[in-house]
Amino acid sequence: MSINSSIFKAYDIRGVYPQDLNEEIAYLVGRALVVFTGAKTVVVGRDMRSSSDSLSREVIRGIIDQGASAVDIGLVSTPMLNFAVAEYEEREAGIMITASHNPKEYNGLKLCYGNALPIGGDTGMVGIKKLVTGGKFGEAEHGTATRKEILGPYIEKIFSLVDGDKIKPLKVVVDTANAVGVIPMPEVFKKIPCQLIPLYFELDANFPHHEANPLKEETLTDLKNKVLEEGADLGVAIDGDADRIGFIDEKGQTVRGDLIEALVAVELLKKNPGELVLYDVRSSQVIKEEVLKSGGRAEMCRVGHALVKKQMWDQGALFAGELSSHFYYRDFYKVESADLTMLKIFEIISQAGKPFSEIVAPLLRYYHSGEINFEVKDKERKMREIEEKYGSTAKEISHLDGIRLDFDDPATGGVNWWFNVRASNTEPLLRLNLEAKTKSLMEDKKRELEEIIRKE
Repeated sequence: MSINSSIFKAYDIRGVYPQDLNEEIAYLVGRALVVFTGAKTVVVGRDMRSSSDSLSREVIRGIIDQGASAVDIGLVSTPMLNFAVAEYEEREAGIMITASHNPKEYNGLKLCYGNALPIGGDTGMVGIKKLVTGGKFGEAEHGTATRKEILGPYIEKIFSLVDGDKIKPLKVVVDTANAVGVIPMPEVFKKIPCQLIPLYFELDANFPHHEANPLKEETLTDLKNKVLEEGADLGVAIDGDADRIGFIDEKGQTVRGDLIEALVAVELLKKNPGELVLYDVRSSQVIKEEVLKSGGRAEMCRVGHALVKKQMWDQGALFAGELSSHFYYRDFYKVESADLTMLKIFEIISQAGKPFSEIVAPLLRYYHSGEINFEVKDKERKMREIEEKYGSTAKEISHLDGIRLDFDDPATGGVNWWFNVRASNTEPLLRLNLEAKTKSLMEDKKRELEEIIRKE
């Protein structure tokens, strides 16, 4: 069998079904994971995509044929899968069958070790790829398969990490985009005094209303309209496998992921003074400012969930976040939970006693471009060209992830503006993010950089 090696990504295995990723490959991945990790027990979960059930069966068959036991937890979100692996010592690896926010024709496999650390580009994906493409595993005695229900224990876990008594009655619109983020929602809202207004709660692998991707503004239109129509306190958008979460304020305005990180970081630091918070190279400097003001430590990290989680493990960080609305908690195995982040925001709004937009307003002291994507033939050459042009005037240059250059504000000695240009880990694109103290400066520098990047 010929295997398209491009399905092995920096963060997972993903491709169009069945051309790129099919049941035969899923079977081989099941076997490869057992060989690579030496796991005796592997947890398997799946999303609601039309191919996920058959891919799950073949993953489980591969695990069993390689001599390990498979724990089938059925239809779950990625945070539920991570919980089912990391919470129990005897479970040594996990596989989630999902293509997250990708369109319906895709599917994928997210792999992790027993501590929920992802198997990604820097943490073992090369070894998995070699085993799968080699296709030779040797004989092994057959393992066993069991079914487990984990929703109840998962709900108990996330509520152990919030102060539910602090949450006041709020009116909340939740859009789960017909995906598996819906699974825990009814149980979550049973435990708090908030009114749930559901939007697109029916599981549907065709995503009939919109993509399950809260980063795309067009997917938030219905949620914004519903928040305004209902006079809700906020809106919540969950992505395809519920490891990312977006927020809308009571005015129907999007609240960026880096601003959500700043709010949650400050809340967590109240009980954990002096701890480390990580933020990715695309995120606003407001995070660092808020963390330092709250007595914490702040450090930049690379983009991508597998990379962030590895750095959290290495540095013992309390919390981390990305502009893409991934939020990671040390107390939740250093991985994401959209449900936990939602509850943290409920806590913050309840304690503040004022509208969500007024809570966010003090953080809107810079102007951020958002992420802008460019198709560039030679991405490395283009980044070198940009650094040569701007490097001599930069206050600070970082090569942590692509290039990030910060520029001095002569009046205050602080940062006047910064930009980051990096190559995508998942697509053939160059990505630009920049931020400035004034809107006019941000727009001027954005136009300037766009012209340079587009010029061949």
